[in-house]
Amino acid sequence: MTVTAAQILQVRRMAAELTATTYSDAAITAFIEAYPVMDERGEEPYTWDTSTTPPTQDENDDWIDTYDLNAAAADIWEEKAAVWAAKYDFTADGGTYHRSQGFEQAQKMARHYRSRRQPGTRTMVMRPKVETDLYDDSDLHN
Repeated sequence: MTVTAAQILQVRRMAAELTATTYSDAAITAFIEAYPVMDERGEEPYTWDTSTTPPTQDENDDWIDTYDLNAAAADIWEEKAAVWAAKYDFTADGGTYHRSQGFEQAQKMARHYRSRRQPGTRTMVMRPKVETDLYDDSDLHN
């Protein structure tokens, strides 16, 4: 999997981290690579090898590197909020300092980017399994 310099720069802008002082390119790359998504051709980033027990995940060679940058930016904002969480408001020398606003703003930005994540699907499996013999079509009404 390869993250481009343009993707790193875009996540830097989204997370308001324009320099590598706090987050190196390698750190940003790790955030981005945590969220591979289906490419424009419908290829998933991984395939399942069911010949092993348990099944294993293999990289899909047909997949074009595609990532959810909004999810990566949200993770960075959540990390930044954690730093601000320990800060407190105080008054000194006639001035009032509201450092908790940094935490609130970072949380808002994390929610902003989380709401823009790529849509995903989950397969729900009913447990315990219901016997379908017990019902016929006449039992189903709208």
